[in-house]
Amino acid sequence: MATTTAQPGISAETADANIPVTLTAKAVEMVKTTRSQDGIEASYGLRIAVRGGGCSGFEYALDFEDETRDTDMVYDQGGLRIIVDPVSARYLVGTEIDYVFGMQGAGFKFNNPNAMGTCGCGSSFSI
Repeated sequence: MATTTAQPGISAETADANIPVTLTAKAVEMVKTTRSQDGIEASYGLRIAVRGGGCSGFEYALDFEDETRDTDMVYDQGGLRIIVDPVSARYLVGTEIDYVFGMQGAGFKFNNPNAMGTCGCGSSFSI
């Protein structure tokens, strides 16, 4: 019988699933902090999406939502409900979202192994 070890911040159930994108523990913490500071109920999940636009052709989108669609992938990471639509999932496979602090300020950083090029702003990419 195979045993799966969950990555930090990912439940064992999630580690067994074919999930497109993961968040670091710091990113999960900052999403929860933002949700709380904005007065959004804890039942709302984080929708992670890819949309056409930006300087490089595609851009990442993060939104709080309380409803899902039948085709959405929904999973838990660190007590945070993650929602990804199937089209975005194709572009996000293997992506890790981190929250970083630097000379240019702080924010979410997408580490997407599928991106062939990125924009200086860090929120736009090409495939």
